Amino acid sequence: EVQLQASGGGLVQAGGSLRLSCVVSGLDFEDYVIGWMRQAPGKEREGISTISHSDGSTFYTDSVKGRFTISSDNAKNTVYLQMNSLKPEDTAVYYCAAGVRGVGLSRRLYDYWGQGTQVTVSS
Repeated sequence: EVQLQASGGGLVQAGGSLRLSCVVSGLDFEDYVIGWMRQAPGKEREGISTISHSDGSTFYTDSVKGRFTISSDNAKNTVYLQMNSLKPEDTAVYYCAAGVRGVGLSRRLYDYWGQGTQVTVSS
C-alpha cells in the first residue's frame, strides 16, 4: 500500500518558518517525482514545489521562489519543504504527492497523495 504522510504544519506568525516532512512508503522512492501542493480555502489546489530523484532537479512556483526549499533524504524516504519568510497568503493545507509521469507542478502528474497538513500564517 502506497502511503504519503505529511507533517510539520502549524500556526506561525508572518515572517516565521516551518519545515514540512513527507514520509513515503510502499513505492520505489527514487523512481518517483515528489511534489508539494497546497490548497487555500475557496481556491484550487496548486503545485508549489517538486523534486526529481532521477537528476535532483527542483522546481518552484514563482510565489515561493527564494523562500521555500525542497529537499530529499533518500535513506529516510522523506521529502522536506523548508518554508521561510512565511506570509499570510501561504495559509493553506499542504499536500505531498508522488508521480512518475514527468516533472512539473501540475497536479495531473501525480498519482498518490498524502492527507495534508494545515499551515496557518497570522499577520
